[in-house]
Amino acid sequence: MITNETNDAIAADEPDLIQEARLWRNNGWTARIVKNEDDEGWAVEMILDGESEPALVGPWTMGRDKKNPKPLDASAFNTLVKTAGEFRQRQVQQLHATLHQSVTINAAAGRISVTLDIVPDDDDPHALLAAHDAAGEELARVRVASGFKLNKTSACAWIDAGFRRPE
Repeated sequence: MITNETNDAIAADEPDLIQEARLWRNNGWTARIVKNEDDEGWAVEMILDGESEPALVGPWTMGRDKKNPKPLDASAFNTLVKTAGEFRQRQVQQLHATLHQSVTINAAAGRISVTLDIVPDDDDPHALLAAHDAAGEELARVRVASGFKLNKTSACAWIDAGFRRPE
């Protein structure tokens, strides 16, 4: 038999646990069913704790009465958490790929890896262009504009110019 003390202990272990028909919160995620502004249906928002914007918004199934949304349940919530987590992971990977680029050049001095790390600072956006030899030793590092385009041509030109800061 579960006593009030047991319920209190469970609640203390999971203070953010909410399991309502249109709102579930658990394991750092909140699922909220909202009226779909684009049509007469419903949508579900998945929000990661600490974030102001939903990580994922998608359509939600109508209930049997064809007016109200189908209530959330454990299975649906777990599926939504998995989907939103995967979607967020792809966003992070895409952002990383955008901010951190690299090319490898076969130069006269050997293989040189040229990297561009963009710093998306609101006040001072810039990027760091760096070159490393095959052993990983840094050959050069210069600050460039955040809009610098790294490709094999620009990397070769930088190497051929003796690693002088590109204009």
